[in-house]
Formats: sequence, C-alpha cells, structure tokens
Amino acid sequence: MISAPSGGGKTTIIRELLKRWGNRYQYSISATTREPRGREKDGVDYFFLSRDEFERRVRAGDFVEWAEVHGHLYGTPKSALQARLDQGKIVLLDLDVQGGLEVKQQFGDAALLIFIMPPSVDELKARLRSRRTDSPAVIEKRLKAMPKEIEMSKYYDVVVINKNLAEAVKNVQEAIEKTYSQKTGVRNG
Repeated sequence: MISAPSGGGKTTIIRELLKRWGNRYQYSISATTREPRGREKDGVDYFFLSRDEFERRVRAGDFVEWAEVHGHLYGTPKSALQARLDQGKIVLLDLDVQGGLEVKQQFGDAALLIFIMPPSVDELKARLRSRRTDSPAVIEKRLKAMPKEIEMSKYYDVVVINKNLAEAVKNVQEAIEKTYSQKTGVRNG
C-alpha cells in the first residue's frame, strides 16, 4: 500500500512502477464518490460510484477498507483486490493513511505500507496548485489534512521522500522487492 498527502506523488509513482514492471505488479482500483479528474476513466483509474451506491456496497460488506476523505468516500473493493492477488501478482494500492492502516490490520505482515513524503510543504503546495484539478478551497482542505497524514507515517513500514521522481520510484521498488523476496524467497530477476 502506498500513501501520501495529496500531491505527494503516490499516483505518479504507482504509474511509473506499472509502466516499468507491469508484468510483475498489478494496480488495485479503488472506488470513490468524487468526480473524475482530467482524463480519469471509470474502471481504469477508479470505480466512480454515486454516494448511494457506495453506501449500499459498504452495508453489503463489499470493501476491504473504506473511509471518507476530503468529503468523498473511497474504498478498496474486495472482489477486485482478491482477483489480483489470485493472479500471484504484487498488488499496489493507492490509499489514504486510514485505509493503509486498516489493510495492515487485516493483512498483517503480508501488507507493506509505504508512505511517500513530500520534500517540503512549499513543494507540496506548488504540486497541488500546478495540477489544476482542485479549487483553492479543496487545496486548502488537503493542506490542512497534511500534518495528521505525516504524523501517521510513523506507523508505516517504509518512508520515501519524493524529491526526485526517479529516485523515489527506485526506492519504492527496492522496498517492495526486498520485502517480497524476504517473505517468499523469490527474487525479481
């Protein structure tokens, strides 16, 4: 599981991992009640659901984890996650800190929590503004959540500072492979 404050780079890092090692990794698509941003597509980036549909699925027990984040609901569908695990792939989840800790509780040592730390608050603000996907009010809400999210990083297995994308991708990939080889005795060759 990979978590970060909004704008920390977790989605970009996951995309790079999949582009470079997609034969080894799978992405677990989350569900959300927020509107698609930019070029996001339903069933590719997220499963975009109405709040009513999302809440119905919560009551049915369809999520491994779910939470309300910045006014929207997000969750990991059990069926989508299990299908990827059944393929024998290393599954990458893009989760907020609440979701990451919930999954860790359920999966224990089988789950590796990686927190992507921004190099600075100023850099994070610049990233949020430059992506032009959120209103100033939403950006402010995301920035207010950042200190708590960073505080929760102490419960994560690995913290990677995302100052340089290539270096951050390399560090995340190495942490995943090291953990995977220790648990399975299989090395990526």
